Amino acid sequence: MGRHNNLVKLIRWSARVIGLIAALFLVAMLIGAAVTEGVEPIGTAGITLGLLGILALASCILSWWREWLAAILLVLTAAGFGAHIGVFAGRNHFLAWLMVGFPYLITGVLFFVSRRLSTKTP
Repeated sequence: MGRHNNLVKLIRWSARVIGLIAALFLVAMLIGAAVTEGVEPIGTAGITLGLLGILALASCILSWWREWLAAILLVLTAAGFGAHIGVFAGRNHFLAWLMVGFPYLITGVLFFVSRRLSTKTP
């Protein structure tokens, strides 16, 4: 029983850390882009990226109280980044998504796994 609970806790903490690092990276990237390019030409791509960043950060914060909802939102965030990259990125879509969207997919899946393991009796 103790090893099972430790595994669930490890998965939850891993998901929270990965999600938080990815969200902080995205915020730093957005701030850096705003500083270097200025705020004037935001456009549709910038607004979409900002909204996805807000959703990602809100999902990471929500994961402390509602893991199931946060997991769903994080998987949707990863899909949203895939759509955003597919529409607005020029080349190397998969590599761009691996850097920006994949950590949210991993985080969401880890929350799904921890939820499944916590409801399952060993």
